[in-house]
Amino acid sequence: MEKINEEIEEINEEKFEIVGPNYKMHIPKQKKLALWQRLKEKPIVSIVVLTIILLCCIFAEHLQNHDPKGFYLQNLNEAPSSVFFLGTDSLGRDIYSMIWYGGRVSIIIGILSMMVITTIGVTYGCISGSANTKVDGFMMRAAEIGNSIPTLLIILLLVSIMGKQNMIKISFAIGVTGWFGLARIVRSEVRQIRNSEYVLASRCMGADFLHLMMVHLIPNFVSVIMFVVISSISTSMSMESTLSFLGLGLPTDVISWGSMLSLANRALLTNTWWVIIIPGAFLIVTLMCITNIGYFLRKETNKMQNNL
Repeated sequence: MEKINEEIEEINEEKFEIVGPNYKMHIPKQKKLALWQRLKEKPIVSIVVLTIILLCCIFAEHLQNHDPKGFYLQNLNEAPSSVFFLGTDSLGRDIYSMIWYGGRVSIIIGILSMMVITTIGVTYGCISGSANTKVDGFMMRAAEIGNSIPTLLIILLLVSIMGKQNMIKISFAIGVTGWFGLARIVRSEVRQIRNSEYVLASRCMGADFLHLMMVHLIPNFVSVIMFVVISSISTSMSMESTLSFLGLGLPTDVISWGSMLSLANRALLTNTWWVIIIPGAFLIVTLMCITNIGYFLRKETNKMQNNL
């Protein structure tokens, strides 16, 4: 036995080393992502491009080289040049100067419409989610009926009733017809958390509905609806452009990307491509940036929920 123990000790000394349980921690190697993969995961490009467009629209007065509302009749349908950087339209207006002023109006309409959609959708969804079964069923059926009607048809009806359009009227018409989907999402979230202990405790202490909605309900689903809220900006901007293209949007003297595109039919006849391509490119790039940021927020929200 002694010889066997001696041989085991010799083997251990030569081939094995006795260490503690925390002698060496295994740290997995993190794969280095390529530059294009990192840009794909985070919307850095979209944020930078959108920030540049917003700053240019805000400081439009410092970027213009002509009066955006001026009619240069001697330069009708002029191609891009050193005098008119992006050319002129069929009315002789400088497209370069109009782009920044028009972007300001289009973005403001998108933000105002988003505020209307968010206010109505969140309030309606909270009321429906907190109500009893009968009231909730009635409110949801009403929202589903409204959602089944084509949005453009309802907006055209409201626009025809309102008369001459401006930014406030257009924003209200777009916002009051676009909250149905948001209300359904909010209602489903409220139904899940309305019987939570902190909500029941707040009710027992006499809290009213407004207090419950602002303090307990909205903070718990604000991350879930963020994608819908941000996406509503791009949807509202595209709807304003559609209305202007149909001749039912803002008047011609109010410059927006939509009102600039309303001259597209004339541009096709006169083969002046810059009148269509340039405002359309700015509109599409802005919408893509906003949508990309919204998708990123939805992905991050899903990750947070999965971790919980």
